[in-house]
Amino acid sequence: MRHFLSFKVRGRVLLLAVLAGLIVYMLLDRVLIPYRVVGISMEPSYSDGEMVLCWRGAYMFAAPDRGDVVFIRFGGSKLMLLKRVAGKPGDVIAFRKGVLWRNGRPVKESYVELPSHWNAAPQEVFPGNIFVVGDNRSMDVGNHFFGQVAADLVAGGPLW
Repeated sequence: MRHFLSFKVRGRVLLLAVLAGLIVYMLLDRVLIPYRVVGISMEPSYSDGEMVLCWRGAYMFAAPDRGDVVFIRFGGSKLMLLKRVAGKPGDVIAFRKGVLWRNGRPVKESYVELPSHWNAAPQEVFPGNIFVVGDNRSMDVGNHFFGQVAADLVAGGPLW
């Protein structure tokens, strides 16, 4: 009885399968990091429990811009915060009656849907930092992580 695949062909198939597995592993460990959103701070843009891929190459050649959504390394490569960039170095950021103000002017943010009552005194974004905040401003300000973070903690941006 003849075998369907010869030993030589089976060896090649096995080698290709192992190589494909290694490539996928490296891709998902180094280039596209799967991330499950935990919490509601980025709603309605990203919901609790949603899977998002962090594209590590997003800011390889350019810094994040105002309005970009970024992943911030919080505790290693697997624990990250998903936030929106509200300010860059030199910008003065404040919140007045729930409205984001940048450099003395209110910012129109179409992604913020729920009303907010946040108030925060103006602060200048330091060199080497960015100012990040979530989209869900209806949360109590004390339960929401926002503010200045070192720009080198940006791990990437969402693939979509």
